[in-house]
Amino acid sequence: MNKNHNSNIKQTEANNNQNSDLIKTEVLLGFGSNLGDRRGFIEQGWAAVCGLVGVEAVCISSLIETQAVGGELNQPDFLNAAGLIRTTLLPEILLDRLQEIENSFGRIRTVRWGARTLDIDILLYGNSIINTNRLKVPHPLMFQRNFVLIPASEIAPEMILTVANTHGIILENF
Repeated sequence: MNKNHNSNIKQTEANNNQNSDLIKTEVLLGFGSNLGDRRGFIEQGWAAVCGLVGVEAVCISSLIETQAVGGELNQPDFLNAAGLIRTTLLPEILLDRLQEIENSFGRIRTVRWGARTLDIDILLYGNSIINTNRLKVPHPLMFQRNFVLIPASEIAPEMILTVANTHGIILENF
């Protein structure tokens, strides 16, 4: 595992990838791990995210343990958390940085919803709706998954309700 997660990010490159007005957007992230040192991967992944140029940490939720949903049968249980940041990074640049962090923790993408050392998803990017080949925000399945909603509602209930109401999503038992 590479301890210098941010060593390859140059300050000038980071400046070119930020909102031109340097407006900080609140972003809700989902974290998951079901291989190896799950707690350590999530904690170190959060630290790596918070160390990115253009990112300010707000808070991270408690960890919850859940069974794997979808993908391969008999996967180990997941630990999940949600993190709230403020960033000047544009959405797809943030996605690139998050995937670099995942890769530095040994993330291998071979099976959809397969076992993984570290997964970091952009759940919400402010009130933005993003629909590109690489990124869909709000995360398409976040409102159907308790392993996302439980930790996310701990740290950002108003953000979740605002987005759900905007999109006409009814949240049961929220």
